[in-house]
Amino acid sequence: MFTPIEIVIALVVSAIGAALQGVVGFGFGVLSVPILTILNPDLTPIPQLILALPLATTIALRERRHLDLSGAAWVIAGRFPGGLCGALLLGALASRTLDAVIAFVVLGATVTVASGWSIRRTSFTEFLVGITSGITGTISAIGGPPVALLYHDSPGPTIRSTLSTIFIIGLLINLGTLAAFGEIHVSDLKAAAILLPGMLVGLTLSKYLAARFDDRVLRRLILVTATVASIGLAVKVFIG
Repeated sequence: MFTPIEIVIALVVSAIGAALQGVVGFGFGVLSVPILTILNPDLTPIPQLILALPLATTIALRERRHLDLSGAAWVIAGRFPGGLCGALLLGALASRTLDAVIAFVVLGATVTVASGWSIRRTSFTEFLVGITSGITGTISAIGGPPVALLYHDSPGPTIRSTLSTIFIIGLLINLGTLAAFGEIHVSDLKAAAILLPGMLVGLTLSKYLAARFDDRVLRRLILVTATVASIGLAVKVFIG
């Protein structure tokens, strides 16, 4: 199914992606999906969705005292229609078209936030971000950037806890919707099992790395990671 070299590279990428998510609050799919798609398309994107569930659950439990429950509730509410829209788009449009749209939206939002403008958190913007995250998470396993940009000015533990809680519900919605549409296959489960050790190593490392970054550095990491996400998707479109 996969060559030994592909497996080694995929494990390393998964470990780095999991460590990044444990520090920034998101990034597992952002980093691994574009790279592993180039390496071997059979490794993405559903295996990342499967592994992201235990990853997000562990981080949420680790940072549970810092959860922004009110904001998370509205974002989660938006993930329901977003997940459904994503599943419909996944079956109706070419993946390259979808990836190109996501890359453009994420890069535009990142540039906007980096310029000094921030998204005001209201129930409407939180719900809208939830819809956007649900769509992007379902079709590409990259649902973190929209939510992270909404919370980029919050303390690190709040970002990690809130994003992880949102991701847990969102991933359950995404995986349930994909399963209902027959989009999850045995090959996806096998790929996820192969990548699992790498994810666990990265998750373990993140516990020690997270304490070394202050909030200002964390905000920069969020912007850089979101930019990498959009560029990675653009590369994926170009080579596809």
